Amino acid sequence: MKIIFAGTPEVALPSLEALLAGPHEVVHVVTRPDAPLGRKRVLTPSPVAARAEEAGVPTTRAARLGGETGEALAAIEADLGVVVAFGGLIREPLLSSPKHGWINLHFSKLPAWRGAAPVQHALINGDTEIGTDIFRLVAELDAGEIIASETHAVAPDITAGELLAALAESGAALLARTVDAIAGGSAVSAVQVGEPSFAGKLGLEDAFLAFDAPAASIYGRYRGVTPEPGAFTLVDGARFKILRAARADLAAQPEPIALAAGEIRLVGKRVLVGCADGALELVRVQPAGKQAMDAGSWWRGLGASPTPRAALTTDTSATSTEGETR
Repeated sequence: MKIIFAGTPEVALPSLEALLAGPHEVVHVVTRPDAPLGRKRVLTPSPVAARAEEAGVPTTRAARLGGETGEALAAIEADLGVVVAFGGLIREPLLSSPKHGWINLHFSKLPAWRGAAPVQHALINGDTEIGTDIFRLVAELDAGEIIASETHAVAPDITAGELLAALAESGAALLARTVDAIAGGSAVSAVQVGEPSFAGKLGLEDAFLAFDAPAASIYGRYRGVTPEPGAFTLVDGARFKILRAARADLAAQPEPIALAAGEIRLVGKRVLVGCADGALELVRVQPAGKQAMDAGSWWRGLGASPTPRAALTTDTSATSTEGETR
């Protein structure tokens, strides 16, 4: 088959590689426009754009696929369109132009977590299983019939970035098998069953950790927003990024330890912060205006300063971008 592939970030690369290595021909790639990256904001091609050009595949950069852009892509007369984390809507006439339509690789058990950030929302929600679904693209968001599906256990300490990387690899293999089934006429699709839930793109406000919540809830949010948009709190009113955290079992200590919500203390060799019903360990952090460092190094640098405190829900200034470090 002749395939148009639409994708943008690193997570889409395993799927593109699988299709390039397979028996079908990727005749065109669609990706988002070049984006400014780094301190100097240099315009940089997306990972998918860079790989497609390396492979010699014609590439279209576009944020929207309607109008003349959609008409030009429809004129290619591909047999199948494949979407993996493109970041935009496929519109008519392009949506109906391929002979076998469009399919989308999505990292959830649909209809759960339709939308842009299913893995992130699943971790924030505390899900212990996650799906990988391939479905037929329709005009309604992530609502098409499912062609192939897998279910994976979620490791208790995995972050969204780590889980996405793993699902991208296993999903690429599932995608390759599904494309072969479509080409061979053996693919069977089924309607989605159940009540939809939605996973919108995360913003800075979603990454704020308030330490008067239960430890499991805070840790789930930390996992869901790591590495992007990046977990943070306020420590004594200043932005404080939490790059790596871990659950802390206070009951396992030689003597019981009671930490108030938001209280930060060195316990043994670990830097712990109190939650509503337990504590988290700070492993790697980035205080405002400083480089990333081990939490122990940060603590030792405080010297004789008063005991620091992390933010609670009442710290509403936390989502302001003022003073943010990158």
